[in-house]
Amino acid sequence: MEYFIGIVPPPEYGKQIIAFQRKWLSNRLPNIIEPHITVKSQAGLNDDMTWLDSIRTVCNSFKGFSLTLTKPNSFGEAVVYISVESPEIYKLHSQLVKSVSPDPESSNRYFELDRFTPHLTLGTTEFGMSEIELREMKDLAEQALPRIPTFKAKFVRVYKFKKSGYYKLEDFRLM
Repeated sequence: MEYFIGIVPPPEYGKQIIAFQRKWLSNRLPNIIEPHITVKSQAGLNDDMTWLDSIRTVCNSFKGFSLTLTKPNSFGEAVVYISVESPEIYKLHSQLVKSVSPDPESSNRYFELDRFTPHLTLGTTEFGMSEIELREMKDLAEQALPRIPTFKAKFVRVYKFKKSGYYKLEDFRLM
């Protein structure tokens, strides 16, 4: 995955999430990417960068919106995440996907459109954690993670992969 687009929680919440993630030494995720909610996967985001203008256009006409991080959940045994509630995030996701027009197979493979589940990943087997650690993380997240109040998404961030992690390429302010 070279590029993707996400929403970053406020810095104070991001710090709390990273502190929680670091309770597991095997969890490499906080070393690779900051806490974020993916709103557009890599599908259709290639090195020609022509898609950046489409993203800018969507963001210039999409109002900032509120979202809430709710409860811990999982995708099978491989990923633990915090659920996200916001009707607007689905609308933004759909508009971003349509603006880039990835091929349907790629959209399906990367869980876009009808398969989209907004979430903030806490840990994965892909980045070092065992299934046992992930079960423990999910259970502990219920009690240990402070409830993060609703916050407003004011921009989206385009990430680019460089060497050993994802870095900010560009932020696009929402209207």
